[in-house]
Amino acid sequence: MAIDTAVQNRSSFDLKSASLPVAAVMLKSTDVGVLAAELAQRLADDPDFFDNDPVLIDLTGVRDEPKPIDFAALAHLLHQHRTVPVAVRGGSTAQMAAAHSVGLVAASDAPPARPPAPPEVREIIHEVVHEVEVVRPAPRVPAVVVDKPLRSGQQVYARGADLVVLAMVSFGAEVIADGNIHVYAPLRGRAIAGARGDTGARIFTTCMDPQLISIAGIYRTTEVAIAAEVVGKPAQVRLDGEKLLIEPL
Repeated sequence: MAIDTAVQNRSSFDLKSASLPVAAVMLKSTDVGVLAAELAQRLADDPDFFDNDPVLIDLTGVRDEPKPIDFAALAHLLHQHRTVPVAVRGGSTAQMAAAHSVGLVAASDAPPARPPAPPEVREIIHEVVHEVEVVRPAPRVPAVVVDKPLRSGQQVYARGADLVVLAMVSFGAEVIADGNIHVYAPLRGRAIAGARGDTGARIFTTCMDPQLISIAGIYRTTEVAIAAEVVGKPAQVRLDGEKLLIEPL
């Protein structure tokens, strides 16, 4: 039986690079029992906070601890809370080897590099009596605009761009952007700006009442109450070092 040459030469798959937002669990103790107790306490009021989200285990804070980490128990604990541990970073040689032995891969200690900004386009016009400099910034990547309410379980990701939402982000919904996030309505779900490591990204909303906010992997949940002067009011979120600041607009 003759075989079509085009079918014979057709590949059954392609290999392409991909970048996905992940939650980072930054360990401050090597005792998995202590971590289990604190996770149970934090998630007691919202057991469905995670929805099989991929997780990166950050060992920077315990890198010099002599006590070994039971990564098998740690992975099992994270699975119990509906997360999927996939990688580790920042650990000692022994810690990284132990993590690798249970199937966790090593992630880069540095955030993913963002593409360099295009240079400014400058045009200089010379005249007889004076010089005029006209600066025309190169065009930016357009923002992703969403004009419909986002319900619980819905997710929008603006890859390589800002995200502008013109309707309510409900509790349980998630908005993610590599750049800034603007919500011109109540923000009650999760907002993750600077998803690929941009520490200069910000979150803006006309009604600050989020379930979770995050910039470049630094996050804050409803466990920490928002100040009265900003909750339910126009506000912005920005990073100051490794601290999230929520400020009125």
